[in-house]
Amino acid sequence: MKYRLQSLVFVLVAFLLGCNEFMVVGVLSNIATSYHASLSTVGFLVTMFALTYAICTPVLTTLTSKYDRFKVLMTLMIIFLLGNTLTACAPNLFWLFVSRIITAGVAGAIISLILVYVSIIAPIEKRSMLVATVFSGFSTATIIGVPIGTTISTAFSWHASFALISVLTLIIGLCLFFLLPRHTEQTKGSITHQLKLLRDRRIFLGIIVMITLMAAEYTFYTYIRPLITDVLHFSTTQLNWLLGLVGIMFIIGNTCAGIISSHYGVAKLPLISLACLVLLLVMGLSFKLPLTGIALLCVICLVLGMPGSILQVMFLNVADRDYPAAMNLASSLNPICTNIGVTVGSFTASVAVNFVPISQIGYIGALFAIVSTIGSVLLVHHAIRL
Repeated sequence: MKYRLQSLVFVLVAFLLGCNEFMVVGVLSNIATSYHASLSTVGFLVTMFALTYAICTPVLTTLTSKYDRFKVLMTLMIIFLLGNTLTACAPNLFWLFVSRIITAGVAGAIISLILVYVSIIAPIEKRSMLVATVFSGFSTATIIGVPIGTTISTAFSWHASFALISVLTLIIGLCLFFLLPRHTEQTKGSITHQLKLLRDRRIFLGIIVMITLMAAEYTFYTYIRPLITDVLHFSTTQLNWLLGLVGIMFIIGNTCAGIISSHYGVAKLPLISLACLVLLLVMGLSFKLPLTGIALLCVICLVLGMPGSILQVMFLNVADRDYPAAMNLASSLNPICTNIGVTVGSFTASVAVNFVPISQIGYIGALFAIVSTIGSVLLVHHAIRL
């Protein structure tokens, strides 16, 4: 019973962090209006959050690894609560940026520690499924975080959206306090010992595969709304339903990833990367008909929902067996790679649309998928079945 409650709280933490990151997308125009700022200026909140997340996560997880992880997690949750509350109460745009930097700075370290607790609490045969379930919480937040924020903002104000997150943070933080073990076995090592993890060929190739697959995804996902409305000609009324459907496919992909990882480890990653490559190459052709276009978007999002959990389990298992002092760093690799991939993919897409029609953006993503396919083959060649 306690294991199930712990698992549920882990998923809720991922959901909470996902809502905090993505809810802002749905209220950007409201923020711009309330502070009399341009939408482009406020849009930097998204870019700044991703960059801060990617930079601070490895630094914090490495520097705090020598301290008691329960105390570190509780401290980070308090900082997150204060940062998000500042977002809800920000008197001007400057303090809003400060608050988002605070929450982005600790969010990655929080989910990293949660994944460490997953590896501690879950039996080895259940680890893959629990990691996948935690990631499904994050995926769920990407689906409903934006509409929740938009709905609350419309009914009350965008400040109320983040106030709700603060309330949830307090409740979930208390659940963590009472459910997590106070003391867990930790292998302490210097930063040099921890960084040895990154020299492992399996870890290095896994990082390459994760970043390139995320970059491939965000070459088209950055423009998912205009693809659905302008290219496939679905109405704005149908848009929200279709975005929800696409999001559900990510969740199904996460669930499939848990099963695949449990039975095959990373052995199926080349097939997943190759499927992604093929789907991106035929994406432009599928857009000739609305139904085939949306069907392809659903399938590719299902496929791209798989690699994150599979690779994160591999990162944890490699560290657990060969680099125990680097468990915190290993647990942070997925969120780091995800944010780097998002940044690279979205930037590439924003440049590419100046030269190619948006309906052909899949060919740009295919370039990243080629790299991920080669990296996956090399990874399977070098990896022990984990």
